[in-house]
Amino acid sequence: MNRTIGVTHSLVRIVSAFILTCPGGLKLFGWFGGMPPGIVLTPLLRTAGWIEVIAGPLILLGLFTRPLAFIVSGEMAVAYFLGHFPHGFWPIQNHGEPAVLLCFNFLFLTAAGPGPISLDAWIAGRRAGPKA
Repeated sequence: MNRTIGVTHSLVRIVSAFILTCPGGLKLFGWFGGMPPGIVLTPLLRTAGWIEVIAGPLILLGLFTRPLAFIVSGEMAVAYFLGHFPHGFWPIQNHGEPAVLLCFNFLFLTAAGPGPISLDAWIAGRRAGPKA
């Protein structure tokens, strides 16, 4: 893999994971001013928050990336169809652009893995042993 492609691949993972972590902190810990007034923190939203604050930092580090990215991709699809789609068909209309974009970013990471700058890659390199 070309070094530039590998670095970019890893940056997509890191930035997506950071962006994922923020709404989880907002939901659970009141970061960034907390939930907007009138939004009730339902069990479904609380579960989403826990997925985001646990999976986000682990994916950011590149640890257990594929299974966690798969779970998060599904979470973002559910978030879009339950939270945004009822307010209009197009993501620009229903403000679902972040959910759609993160869904497909994490689906990409499920298929492509974490990239070379990750704990998963480091662990795989250690298991392979020294190079001859």
